[in-house]
Amino acid sequence: MDNCYLKEWDAKVIKAEDNRIILDQTAFYPRSGGVECDKGFIIQNGKKVPVKEVIKQGNEIIHILEDKIERGDVHCSIDWERRYRLMRMHTAAHVLSAVLYKEENALITGNKIDVNKSRIDFNLKEFNKERILELVNKANQLIEEKRNVKIYYLPRDKAMEIEGIVKLASKLPPSIEKLRIVEIEGIDIQADGGCHVKNTQEIGKIVFLKAENKGKGNRRIYFTVE
Repeated sequence: MDNCYLKEWDAKVIKAEDNRIILDQTAFYPRSGGVECDKGFIIQNGKKVPVKEVIKQGNEIIHILEDKIERGDVHCSIDWERRYRLMRMHTAAHVLSAVLYKEENALITGNKIDVNKSRIDFNLKEFNKERILELVNKANQLIEEKRNVKIYYLPRDKAMEIEGIVKLASKLPPSIEKLRIVEIEGIDIQADGGCHVKNTQEIGKIVFLKAENKGKGNRRIYFTVE
């Protein structure tokens, strides 16, 4: 939540059932908010066990492993290449959604941020591929401006007063006292719980893949980063 660049740390397995464990502290991002989960390794007594999947159930983060391990001390390591690419994709998605919100007043109706290909659904009035390409180009122009990305917290009431703090068409942030804010300076500000790069130059470039008309007022944009 506070350091997206943390790659390794020590922890304790406090609960172990078959190949599913809970740690006393974790930096593995669970699949949530349309963003794919981290993978990596958990090492115990020299045994290096791959992490297949990380999910959230209630307030618990469940790590699903390829093999069983016992309760006790472990060392954790994130698959950094995967994580960093997801960070780039996620920040790119924020820039793109900010442009569509500003230019077309479009809100997000669905999304899936993955390693090789991502998609965002918008409630755009018209399906116009040329216009979508224009908006992607505008997003890339903003990315090239090397804007800093800041993560901080605000009281929920204060955060909800900010225009555009929520760009989801049908979902509000959780009813908690403080919201985690991701701000791309001069471009976007959103309540968000995911991992992001520190500066837009780390994104590289958004590459438009295709667009689909998914029904009345729902347009799907596929993209990647390079």
